[in-house]
Amino acid sequence: MKRRIAIVTGTRAEYGLLRFLMERVRDDARLELQLVATGMHLSPDFGNTVTEIEGDGFVVAERVDMLLAGDDPMTIAKSTGKGTTGCADAFGRLRPDVVVLLGDRFEILAAASAALLMRIPIAHLHGGEISEGAIDDSMRHAITKMSALHFVAAAPYRKRVIQLGEAPERVFDVGAPAVDAIRRIAPVARDELSRDLGLPLRAPMFLVTYHPATLSDTDAVASVNALCRALDRFPDARVVVTKPNADASGRAIAAALDTWAATRADRVTVHTSVGQRRYVSALRLAHVVIGNSSSGLIEAPALRVPTVNVGPRQDGRLKAASIVDCGESEDEIVRAIEKARSPAHAEVTRTMTPPYGAATGDSRDVAGAIAEVLATVPLEGLSRKKFHDVDWKEPSRG
Repeated sequence: MKRRIAIVTGTRAEYGLLRFLMERVRDDARLELQLVATGMHLSPDFGNTVTEIEGDGFVVAERVDMLLAGDDPMTIAKSTGKGTTGCADAFGRLRPDVVVLLGDRFEILAAASAALLMRIPIAHLHGGEISEGAIDDSMRHAITKMSALHFVAAAPYRKRVIQLGEAPERVFDVGAPAVDAIRRIAPVARDELSRDLGLPLRAPMFLVTYHPATLSDTDAVASVNALCRALDRFPDARVVVTKPNADASGRAIAAALDTWAATRADRVTVHTSVGQRRYVSALRLAHVVIGNSSSGLIEAPALRVPTVNVGPRQDGRLKAASIVDCGESEDEIVRAIEKARSPAHAEVTRTMTPPYGAATGDSRDVAGAIAEVLATVPLEGLSRKKFHDVDWKEPSRG
C-alpha cells in the first residue's frame, strides 16, 4: 500500500521550495501525494497562486481557506485558528501517513497544530534556523518540537535541532531545497522576462523584497519608505519588486510600494507574484538583491549575486560573505548598496563559499533524499518521541 504524504503549502515562496519534492513524491511508486493549498494561495489579494500550482500539473487535494481581512496581529492570530480548524477537516478526509511542512509561518503552525493533535507524524523542513527579528523564529522552534522527522539545510542547524531535544537519527542534513530547485530551473531569456515584467531589464538591475520585521519596534511603513528613498538615489537602476507575505503590516507595506512605484513606471515594477521560474531568472540577472527575504541569504549567494540585507529580520541566520548587512535608514541602505556594487565586494562574492550550497558544482539531490526517507522510514511509533538530552556545562557566573 502506498504511503499517503500530505504536503501543505501556504505561500508562493514556500511552494517554490517544495515543488520538486512534490514531483518526487508524486512520481514515486511507493508514495501518494496529497497536496493541501492554504493561506496566500487562495487569496486574490496575493495573486491567487493556487492557479500556478495547478498550472505546473499538480492536483490540489484540499483547499483550506484561512486568511481573514486585515494584517494586524489579532487578525493573524484569528486566521491561525481558522487554519487549524480547516487543516483538521482536510486531514480527517485525507488520512495521511505523514504531513510535510516547511518553515515557520503562521499557516504552517496551524497545520502543525492540527496534525499533532490528530497524532499524524510531521516531517519538517528548514528547522533549527534563527531569524531573531521576526515572530517566525518562535513558530519555527515550536513546529520543530511538534515534528517527528527533520530535514535541515546545514550542519549547524542539525546541531541546533538536536539541542532542542530531537533524536539525532531523526535529523537529516539534506541541504537547502532552494539551491536544489534553482539548479533545475531553466532561465527565462532576458527579452522574454522584460516583456513578462513590463520593464526593460537593463543594467544595473535591483531585485527587491521587503517583508515586515514582526518583532521590530520600527514602524513598517516608515521602514519601507526609507528603503524606497534609498532606491531613488540610484536613478539609473531598474528595480523589480515582489510584494511581502501575509504577515502583520504586510498589506500596508504592499500599498506603500504601489504608491511609490506608480510615479516611476519607467524604472520600477511591483508584482504580487512573478512565479518561481521568473523570480529565479530575475535573480540570475540582478546586480544586487535588496531587502530582508531569506532568498537573499540562500538563493542569491548560491548564484553569486551580492545581497543587501536590511534590518533585523534575518538576524541569527548563517550568512555568506557576499551579504552586506545594514540598518533601516535611508543613508545606511545607500551605503550598503554602494558597497555591494563595488569591485572589491564583487571579488568577495565571486570567491566566497555559499553556506547553503552553490548553484553549480553541488550534486546534492535534496528532494530525492527527503522522498527516500519518507518512503522508507518505519511509521510505527513515529509520533512517539523521547527527549534527547545533550551534554552541557553550567555557564560561568564569574
